[in-house]
Order: sequence, then structure tokens, then C-alpha cells
Amino acid sequence: MSQNFDPSSAPQASEWEAFLQSVIREFQCTTGTLHRLDPLDQHLKLVAAQAIPAPLIPIIQSIPMGKGIAGCAAERQEPVELCNLQTDTSGVAKPGARQTQVQGSLAVPMMDGSRLCGTLGIGKMEPYEFTDDEKNRLLEIAHAAAARLLPAS
Repeated sequence: MSQNFDPSSAPQASEWEAFLQSVIREFQCTTGTLHRLDPLDQHLKLVAAQAIPAPLIPIIQSIPMGKGIAGCAAERQEPVELCNLQTDTSGVAKPGARQTQVQGSLAVPMMDGSRLCGTLGIGKMEPYEFTDDEKNRLLEIAHAAAARLLPAS
């Protein structure tokens, strides 16, 4: 479905959930998140989540720029990958993220040209290093959907 995502119309919440599920399937992942940048407070606001433990949902509802995997991808405007979130010591992953049991994770910025619109993240339950082709494909998907996340400026 990610390849059939129509960027010309504003999606409903259920469409974002379906979009996220299709991306997760395409990459043979288990978990995923989709965040929208709130221009008022510069936080990433949760739009859709898949297989995220209920206790973590309030924590990931609003993510500051530069915090966690999604916040780092947004701030750097480039993919952020952790081969094994469970053993990562880089400081990128927040301690609560380990509750997901995810190991291989990848978050990419959703860019509309030079405008940051949000982030798209996926995760696997085993250690995993995403290939350059996989990173580029996720960036393509994120780019195609980015403009639908924010109103035109």
C-alpha cells in the first residue's frame, strides 16, 4: 500500500495506520511509528503506531527535536539507525525504548523539499543492519507522504 499512497489528499487517522502497516510489512518489520512535526512547539506528535507497548504510548505522544531515535532523525534530517536498540550505548535511544523489545530500528525524516514534516520509524525484533537500498526506499516512501502531514506553508 505504501507505493499506492495518494499524496494529493489529506488522509484520515485510519489511513495513516494503514499506511504505517503497509510500510512495516514491506520491510518485514514488527513495529513502527509515524510522527508529525508540530510547528508551534517543534515537537514530533504521534500520528500512528504499530506494536508499541501501551505504557510507551504516552511517552512517544510528543517527542522533542533531538531526543530519541525519531527526534534525532528529525533534527539531523537524515536516517538514524540502531542495529540493536537493546544493547545500544550511543545515547540516541531513550531508556524506555527498550520496553518495545525492538532490536534493529530505523527512523527517517519526512521531508517536503527542505521542510521537515515528521518522521517515519520501523523496527525488527532481532539485531539488524538496514542496507543502503532499504534506507533509500524508506526515505522515498517518507518523502512521498511528507506533504500530507502538514498544511501548506
